[in-house]
Parts: sequence; structure tokens; C-alpha cells
Amino acid sequence: MITTQTLIDAGIFTLKTQGDPAKSIKKVFCCDLLSIAMGKAPAESAWVTVMGNRNTLAVASLADISCIVLAEGTAFQDAEIECASQEGIAVFATELPIFDAALKIQELLS
Repeated sequence: MITTQTLIDAGIFTLKTQGDPAKSIKKVFCCDLLSIAMGKAPAESAWVTVMGNRNTLAVASLADISCIVLAEGTAFQDAEIECASQEGIAVFATELPIFDAALKIQELLS
């Protein structure tokens, strides 16, 4: 198990909002369909996605996601970053493809 602080310290992604640095990350979850993520994302997971909109934050909150990693250069607008910050959701960004970003997290979990 790792925490969002582990991801921050690793420096492999760009930190956009810190969220709760002590929040546990037990799994990696990759999905770009919000309806599937809402029902299948494991709690305490790092969600790697290219869905950079407000609904992504809502799903992360509902599913008790530990952090969101926006892959492939996807970015939240300032309003979403502010919302993530207020909701305590850690958000990272990367230019890496989804699979490669997930592998980086999995390496930390192993």
C-alpha cells in the first residue's frame, strides 16, 4: 500500500491539487467511461483517465477514489482544480499514455 504522498514524493506526475496526502492507494484503476468508473472503481484507488471534466470529480468522490491521474496531457480547467481542492481530491497530470501512467503507480505498489 502507498499513499498520495508517495506519489507526490516520487515526482513522476505533475501535482495539481494535493488532496489528503495520507490517503491510502491500494490499487490502480483505468477507465474513461464515467458510468463504469462509478460502479466499478475500487475505493482507495488511483484512477488514471483522460476524462478531464467536473463529472470526473463527482465520480471520484462517490467512489472514494484516492487520487485522479489525468493522462495523455488531459487537464482540468481552473474551476475543476478549485473544486478538487475544496473536495480534498488529489489530482495529478502527465503526458504519459494511460497504460504507462498506471504502470508507474503499479511499480510503487509492488
